[in-house]
Amino acid sequence: MADFALPLREEDVDPDPLRQFAVWSNDAAQAGLREPGAVAVATSTREGMPSVRMVLLKRYDERGFVFYTNYDSRKGRELEANPRAALLFYWDPLGRQVRIEGHTERMSAQESASYARSRPRGSQLSALASPQSQVIGSRSELEQRVADLAELYADDEVPVPDAWGGFRLLPDCFEFWQHREDRLHDRLLYTVGGDVRWRLQRLGP
Repeated sequence: MADFALPLREEDVDPDPLRQFAVWSNDAAQAGLREPGAVAVATSTREGMPSVRMVLLKRYDERGFVFYTNYDSRKGRELEANPRAALLFYWDPLGRQVRIEGHTERMSAQESASYARSRPRGSQLSALASPQSQVIGSRSELEQRVADLAELYADDEVPVPDAWGGFRLLPDCFEFWQHREDRLHDRLLYTVGGDVRWRLQRLGP
């Protein structure tokens, strides 16, 4: 558990926000959180109508933060129309949150297929069966579709849906938030620009 008495100070954080994120992400994993990779993804339409939902972060590195979805889902359609997006990680037992904003791009078909085939077979069948974000008649209809596909591909590899794959968010902004007593929380903002790769500033709580 985090010690809420400890400050989040500029001199103590890594000058690279990706490395700082790795430290906090590892802390969340070590704290035994059920899904430390759970993240809220905020998107919007071309006209600016927002929406948000939880997904699981599958990996991150210097190229960006990766999650998967059906490209025909609401978030998939919105990211096609407006590729700007925001991520929010909230680790309540640690009193921490991280906000990340940036531009998204589709993963390659090869990368998406490779991940899809690494998933449990049940998840592969569900992804193939579900018209994500579209109206369906009933749950039993969906379950029957999964059963039919399981029989159809009983002896074969489950095909990867054409409309299923990954998005990578390329960050241009990170904010690290640490809970402090009396609402005097610490907020450190990393932004791209200037003569350094990342500029670090403190925000008022």
